[in-house]
Amino acid sequence: MSERTFPSRSWWQVFTEWPRAVRWSAYGVVGLVLLLLAGLVTAVMLVRRPFPQVEGSVRVPGLTGEVEVVRDERGIPQLYADTTADLMAAQGYVQAQERFYEMDVRRHTTAGRLSELFGPDTLEIDELVRTLGWRRVATQELPLLKPETRAALEAYAVGVNAYLEDRSLSQIAVQYTVLGLGGLDYRPEPWTAVDSLAWLKAMAWDLKGNIDEEIERALVSVGHTPEQVAELYPAYDYEAHAPIVGGGAVVDGVFEPEAEEGGTRNPERPAFTADQRAQLAGLHRTLERLPSFVGRGDGVGSNSWVVDGQHSQTGEPLLANDPHLGVSMPGIWMQMGLHCTTVSSECPLDVAGFTFAGVPGVIIGHNADIAWGFTNLGPDVTDLYLERVTGDEWEQDGRPRPLTIRDETIRVRGEDDVPLQVRSTAHGPIISDVSDFYADLAGSGSSTAVSLAWTALTPSRTADAIFDLNIASDWTSFREAVSSFAVPAQNIVYADRDGHIGYQAPGMVPIRKSGNDGLQPQEGWRSENDWTGEYVPFDGLPHVLDPDEGFVVTANQAVIGPDYPYHLTDDWDQGYRSQRIRDLLERRIEDEGTLSVADMTEIQTDTRSPLAPVLVPRLLAVDLPRGYWSAGQRQLRHWDFDQPADSAPAEYFNVVWRTLLDLTFHDEMPEDVWPSGGDRWIAVMAGLLDDPTSAWWDDRETPEVETRDDILRLAMTEARDQVTKLDAVLVSEWEWGHLHRLELTEPTLGTSGIGPVEWLVNRGGWEVGGGPAAVDASANLVSEGYTVAFAPSMRMVVSLADFDDSRWINLTGVSGHPFNAHYTDQTDLWVRGETIPWAFTRDAVDDSAEHTLTLLPEADSG
Repeated sequence: MSERTFPSRSWWQVFTEWPRAVRWSAYGVVGLVLLLLAGLVTAVMLVRRPFPQVEGSVRVPGLTGEVEVVRDERGIPQLYADTTADLMAAQGYVQAQERFYEMDVRRHTTAGRLSELFGPDTLEIDELVRTLGWRRVATQELPLLKPETRAALEAYAVGVNAYLEDRSLSQIAVQYTVLGLGGLDYRPEPWTAVDSLAWLKAMAWDLKGNIDEEIERALVSVGHTPEQVAELYPAYDYEAHAPIVGGGAVVDGVFEPEAEEGGTRNPERPAFTADQRAQLAGLHRTLERLPSFVGRGDGVGSNSWVVDGQHSQTGEPLLANDPHLGVSMPGIWMQMGLHCTTVSSECPLDVAGFTFAGVPGVIIGHNADIAWGFTNLGPDVTDLYLERVTGDEWEQDGRPRPLTIRDETIRVRGEDDVPLQVRSTAHGPIISDVSDFYADLAGSGSSTAVSLAWTALTPSRTADAIFDLNIASDWTSFREAVSSFAVPAQNIVYADRDGHIGYQAPGMVPIRKSGNDGLQPQEGWRSENDWTGEYVPFDGLPHVLDPDEGFVVTANQAVIGPDYPYHLTDDWDQGYRSQRIRDLLERRIEDEGTLSVADMTEIQTDTRSPLAPVLVPRLLAVDLPRGYWSAGQRQLRHWDFDQPADSAPAEYFNVVWRTLLDLTFHDEMPEDVWPSGGDRWIAVMAGLLDDPTSAWWDDRETPEVETRDDILRLAMTEARDQVTKLDAVLVSEWEWGHLHRLELTEPTLGTSGIGPVEWLVNRGGWEVGGGPAAVDASANLVSEGYTVAFAPSMRMVVSLADFDDSRWINLTGVSGHPFNAHYTDQTDLWVRGETIPWAFTRDAVDDSAEHTLTLLPEADSG
C-alpha cells in the first residue's frame, strides 16, 4: 500500500479560511493582546528607567578626584573619597540616585510649596508651613554655621545637582512620570544648602513636645473637674519606672552627677472660655492635617541603651537603638557609609549608619572611635498663647503692641496664586489664622487668636552638631559636638573603643516665667506667662559617664527625678518600655553575667504588653455566659502577655482594649481627643481599674449608672463580636497579625485614590506582633483601628569590640524606586525580627561587595 501524502498548509492559510466574523474577532483579541504587551513593556521601561547605575563609572561635575561607591547585596552604599568635599558631593549624588523624589517632596513641604506639585488639596498645609516659616528660619541658620559645615552642605548640593543635570523627569523617578500624565509641567530646581537645613525643621516639628497635650487638656476640661482632668494625665511614677539618670543635681548652673539639690514647681491658670476652646479645637484639626514625616502622638518614641564591657560577652561596650516613628514608603532612613581613604584632619570622616536623604552626614551610627544612638527627649519646647488682637495690634499688660506682618504668595497648580498674610506677636506666628475655624470665629467679631512659641523658630546650629558628631573621638569631643544639637532635643547614648559608656541630654529648653507651667495654652496678654529668653544651659542638662550599674537605658522616660531644678516637661512617656528593657537587662546579667549582640537584638523584639498584667486579672474576674461569649475570655487564662503576630489571646485582648477605651471615654470628650491607646492611656486605665465606681465608667448617654465591671463585661462581649466579624468565628483561627498589619504607604501618590497608582508605589500586608508601649512598639492608634501606625523605623546593635560584628536593619530598603530590588528588600527580615551584617572596615566592605561604581571628575576640556 502506497504511502498517502497531504499538502502542507501554513497557519495563515488555515486562518484565512475561517469565517469573516471569527477572523475579525481573532484580529481584535490579537490586537488587544499586542496592545497590552506593548503597554506592559512600556510600563516596565518607565518603572526601570530611573533605577540607579551601580556598576562601571560615571563623570560627576564638581568632583576633584575619584570616589568609589561600593554596594552590598542589599544595595547599601559605602563611599570612599580622598577629600571631605568629594565625599559629601558623592553622598548627594548617591542619595539623589536612590531617593530624589522623596527629597524633592520634602523640600516642597518644608518651603510651603506642595501646592505647586499637587494643587489645592495641599493648600492648607502650605499656609501653615509658610506661617511657621520653616524655610525662613533655615535660611537664617546657614550663616551661623561653622565654615566646615557650610562647605559640606554646599558640596552635598553640588552632588545632587550633578545627578539632576541633563536628566529628564522620567529618568529621575517614575512618580514624576505619573504626575506628568496628570498634566504636571515641572522641572526640579537646583538643590541648595537651605533645602537640607529646612528638613531638620520638619523633624523638629514632628518631635516638638506637648503641643497636642496642651490643646487636649483645654478641650477635656469642659464638664470635668481639674481632678478628673488630672486623672487623664497621670504623673510619672518614679518608683515604678526608673529615670535615665538616677542621681545628680545642678550646682552653680552645672549638672553634677554626684550632687544633691532641690527644685520648685509652677502655679495653675484660669479656666478657658467657650470661644477659646473652640479656637483650640479648630487649630487641633489643622495641625493634624499637617503631614507627618516621622509620626506624631503616643506611638512616637524610641529605645536606646548601652552596656559596658563588664556586662558584655565581647569585653567591650554594646550599643542598641531602634527609633519608633511613623511608617511610610520609603522608610525614613537610608543606610550608608562615608569613608575618607586616608583619615586626617583634612579628611576626617570614617563613619557609617543611618542617614536622611537630603541631609549630608550620618545621623545615627558609629565612626572608628565612638558609637551613638538617639531617642526623643520630649521636653516642653512649645507654648500656645491666646492673644487679644485688634486690627494690626495685639495686647499685653493692658497696652497695644504692633503685630509683625509679612505677605507671602502661594502658587497653586492649575489655579490662581493665593496671597497669604502672616501675622506674629512677640510670642511667635499666629497659627490660628490658617485653621478652618478661625475664619468663622473672626466673622463673629471675636478677637481671639492663637500664637505659637517654639524653640525651632529661633535659628540654631543643629547642623554643626551632626558633622561634629560624625568626627568625635571621645567623651569630651562627643559632648562638645552635641552641645550644638538644639532641636529636636534628644537623649543620646554613647560608647567608645576605650570602654566608656555614657548619656547626654542636649537641646534648647526654654526657661519660663513663674506664671507659665507649660501644660495648657497661656494668656498672651499677661507678660508673666512669657518665656524669659533664656534656655537651660547645656552644662546644666543631665548627663552621666560610666554609671555604677554598668548600663544606661533611654526610652523616652523621665530623664531625671522630680527634684531637678529646671522644668523639662510634665508629659514624659510613662516609662513602661524603659523599665521592661531594664528588667530584661538585669535578668540576663543575673542569669548569664553578660550580654551578646544576639541578646541585644532579642530584647529589641520583645512584645510583652505592659497593660495585660494589670487588665487581664480584672477581665477574668468578670462573669460571662458560657460558650460563644466567654470563648475569648478563656484565651486569656494562660496567656503569657506576649503579643506575637500568631497569638490568639493577643488579638482578643487588643480588641477588648480598643473597645474598652471607646466605651469609657467616647461619651466624655470630643472626637478630636479620643484615646489613642498609647502609654498615657495605659497609665490612665491602670489607675481607673482600682476605682470601680469612678465617674469615668458611667455612660452619660444611658439613664443607668455603670460601674467598672459593667463596662469590662460589655467590652468583652462587643470584642467577641468584633473579632468574629474582622477575623474568624473559630478561636483556633484567631491571630493578632490578621488585624495588626504593616501597610507601607507612599505619602503622595500612595494616597491618590487611584488604584493602579497606589498599587505602583505602596506595599503592605505584613502581619506583625507588638503593640502600644511594648519594647517592640509596632503600634496601632486605637482611635483609628488596628493597622500599624508606628514601628521601629530601624534597629541597630553596635559592637565596640569589632564593628564588623555589628548588626542593622531598615524598615524598608535603601531605594525609593518602586519595583527596584531594594525598595522593600529588608522588610521581610524586619518583620521576622532579623538583622543583617553591618560591614565597616574596608576588608569587610570589599568582602560583601556586589556592585562598585566609580564616580569620576569631569574630563579636562583642555
